[in-house]
Amino acid sequence: MNLAHLFEAGMLVCFGFSWPINVVKAYKAGTAKSTSLAFIFLIITGYILGISAKVINHQFNYVLAVYILNLVIVFSNVLVYFRNRALDKKREDSKENTNQKKSKKVVYAHEEQIVFAEEKTSASKKYNISLMGGTYAKDIPVKKLADEFQFDFDIHNRSSFALSLKNAKEYYGKYVAGLKSDGIILQLGKEDADIFKANPSVFDTLYLELLNQIKSTNKDCRLALVSINNSMNNTTIAQMNNHIKAIAQSEQATFVNLENAFSWNPKGLQSSLDFAQGMGLKYKKPIYDIAEILYSYAVQNIAEDHMELNVAV
Repeated sequence: MNLAHLFEAGMLVCFGFSWPINVVKAYKAGTAKSTSLAFIFLIITGYILGISAKVINHQFNYVLAVYILNLVIVFSNVLVYFRNRALDKKREDSKENTNQKKSKKVVYAHEEQIVFAEEKTSASKKYNISLMGGTYAKDIPVKKLADEFQFDFDIHNRSSFALSLKNAKEYYGKYVAGLKSDGIILQLGKEDADIFKANPSVFDTLYLELLNQIKSTNKDCRLALVSINNSMNNTTIAQMNNHIKAIAQSEQATFVNLENAFSWNPKGLQSSLDFAQGMGLKYKKPIYDIAEILYSYAVQNIAEDHMELNVAV
């Protein structure tokens, strides 16, 4: 037995032993992302050169057979590579289709279907504002008003039918917190008259807990608290609004009083405000002006019977 041939065959077996294991691992992994095709072809080239040398020297023996066996096994890695690459492409196409389908996502809250179009802050708009309220606020067409007043920032209406302070924290976490808004306009309390009448301190606590949650997730967010509409001069509603105003003052938030809504002149703001600079939120007034524009529309266009609370005078 030729020891040189035996040792050469042993070398080839040692080098080639890892390739079947590599084929199995690559097949199970199902991805080509960690595989170097250039490296595999380099190994294949080496084996082809070795086989060529054997053929030229007329060394047709078991060593040549080991060369050929190793070449076949290494080449199988090429087949697995292209199979895995096809799987990667299929997954990427599937992910892209899924993202397109999510361009509109449907969520359900308070027994009413709410459809939120995918809302992405555009690259040209640095800031974004969110409106979070109940049924009345839900009907404010923020996109229409943003276009009309040429807002140089994004504005989202994340209000919901019959939203109450009792579930406002959970709702904020699900549907508003992710927007990371620079400012949030809140109008809540309409559904909580029974809580206020039973114990005003509970009403205050629920409101403050919501504000604390907002601050904990978005510490630089500016807040504006909008009063409950009280066109019928209801005593209970007036008291609730006094509490909301006190909460706003204690939390350094802007208070927006709807009692003044009919004296507002939103068209005058259109020419006097530079929203791009104002929404830098260095000043107290801009978020008030935005609320003024939204709720000027509301008090003039949303039916009165949508606003009133069912509480005794």
